[in-house]
Amino acid sequence: MSRVDELAGRARALVSRGPRRVLGIAGPPGAGKSTLAGAVVRALGADAALVPMDGFHLADAELRRLGRADRKGAPDTFDAYGYGALLARLRAPRNGETVYAPSFERELEQPLAGALPVPPDVPLIVTEGNYLLLDEEPWSTAVRPLLDEVWWVAVDDTVRVERLVARHVEFGKNPAEARAWVLRSDEANARRVAPGRERADLVVDLDALRLSPPAAPA
Repeated sequence: MSRVDELAGRARALVSRGPRRVLGIAGPPGAGKSTLAGAVVRALGADAALVPMDGFHLADAELRRLGRADRKGAPDTFDAYGYGALLARLRAPRNGETVYAPSFERELEQPLAGALPVPPDVPLIVTEGNYLLLDEEPWSTAVRPLLDEVWWVAVDDTVRVERLVARHVEFGKNPAEARAWVLRSDEANARRVAPGRERADLVVDLDALRLSPPAAPA
């Protein structure tokens, strides 16, 4: 049995404890949270749905109004209460209700409302984001209590930083701008969330799993 199979089994075991459950996957920027979340959801098939935290990014226009555009990705550039409200709704959907969650469009760098349908018969929600284990308001009270279990994704910091730089280049920054943004903004957020590792239910070494990001749709 592969390590991914073991993780999928642990995720599946959450559902055996009762009604719909929510599994969180946390870690610093660039750790591979979406890669791990996607692998778990693919392994569980119709028994799991992926709802990332990134759909609750504030729009750029609002970040400019608030004076936070140069810190996009920091905890206060997300609608944490809105994210918590969606998690609560997902935990207890009305009979026959499909819940529509927002996604984050990387090419636009903007959230996209109503993009992720979650059918009523899916027993496990997998959600991922930087701040699921952040011990600060509102994350610690509006989000963490709604997660049945949270895993922390660990990866070599050098690999993580280079991955972030490459991501920013892919979506429009030149290499110098990308590296400057990563070292100033992303790494500040990485330091802020680092203590969350000690509060995780499980630490997953992504280097050992040797997972590749899923291919982009054609």
